Amino acid sequence: MENKKNTDTVWMGLKEFVQLSGLEEEKVLKLIEEGTIESKKNNDILLIEATSATDAIIKRTENNLVSADMSNKNLDPIFVEKTINTILGLHDKVIAAKNETISAYKNENLFLKDAIISTQEVYEDDKKTIDTLREELKKASEEIEFIKRKYRLMWGKVSSLSHNIQNDEINLK
Repeated sequence: MENKKNTDTVWMGLKEFVQLSGLEEEKVLKLIEEGTIESKKNNDILLIEATSATDAIIKRTENNLVSADMSNKNLDPIFVEKTINTILGLHDKVIAAKNETISAYKNENLFLKDAIISTQEVYEDDKKTIDTLREELKKASEEIEFIKRKYRLMWGKVSSLSHNIQNDEINLK
């Protein structure tokens, strides 16, 4: 059975789970077939989801305890201790994986924050550059207008001078 819960799901190899849980590999495979334990294959390695595996072990232990209690048998302390150690081991793995995930999210957030700050700095620099270029463009436009007026005035005087010269020539004749 292949299920994916979310990115915070902790997966461990079959061998590692068998070692931690103390269960036989055949029993674990049977629990996987029944759907009690979630699993997936990654690069031909069977991975087991830690939370569902812990739940399965707890249910198995609970069933054993209830049946032992109902038949008035004494529980083997080694069995109880092993079960508790297995559950604690799996719990520690889940906590470690969650801490790793939190750390990865913090690092990613720090990276994104730095990227945003850098982008903001580039934006501010570009804004200053645009303001400087606008100011230079305004000065250049004002200078062009001044030169146009000067040019018009100069040609206006030349035109009126040439017109006056023509009039003086006509008057002289």
